[in-house]
Amino acid sequence: MSRPRLGWSLPRVFAHRCGGALAPENTLAGLRVAARLGLRAVEFDVMLSADASPWLLHDESLQRTTNGSGRVCETRDAQLRVLDAGAHQHPAFAGEAIPTLAAAAHACRQLGLSANVEIKPAAGFEALTGEVVARQVRTLWAGAALPLVSSFSETALAAARAAVPELPFGLLYERPPADWLAGAREFAAQTLHCAAEFLDDDLLCEARAAGIPVLCYTVNDPLVAAALLRRGVTAVFSDRIDCVGED
Repeated sequence: MSRPRLGWSLPRVFAHRCGGALAPENTLAGLRVAARLGLRAVEFDVMLSADASPWLLHDESLQRTTNGSGRVCETRDAQLRVLDAGAHQHPAFAGEAIPTLAAAAHACRQLGLSANVEIKPAAGFEALTGEVVARQVRTLWAGAALPLVSSFSETALAAARAAVPELPFGLLYERPPADWLAGAREFAAQTLHCAAEFLDDDLLCEARAAGIPVLCYTVNDPLVAAALLRRGVTAVFSDRIDCVGED
């Protein structure tokens, strides 16, 4: 299977979870902060509600990032729509809503931000989440360069690939397994993503030979970021976009 082409050049830095540590994670406020600081690309997580609608949320439960409680996959859209996703970060962000994928896509296109959409399925909803997110991404970015879509879940990624084979995909691991390249070929992956602490030079050499860019998370020290980029890493995901940013 041939790899779909990524229609935008990878940056050196992605804003992790929209705006990193400078705004509530996975919010439109974060996207605005990233754009204001000159970032060209952002990463965010997408999970389904009880209504099978895609929302920007990282955790399976609501408690850490909102004033709600319970499992995201058991919460209806009407309930998610009224939750506060900002006050936990700072009073200045009180009232910040949880965005839908549609709202995030609209903001990215308005702000000129490229995106890495991470499919983040709740347990038991891997295939459904992959399919729904992939189809919405194709619709929401119609007429524009498609985002890079990634997931830790191979089931979600396979469902996304089956639903929308033209999407550019990233293979996402904490520590890539020895046979990661076979997986990259199976999914026709455009990129390889891994935790920075588990990167080694053999992996970089293998990826370089295969023509697959390596992206590392979560890198918050500018010296560490610079060292990774010198070693051949293409991009890093960072919470500290105020000090680890595009040149």
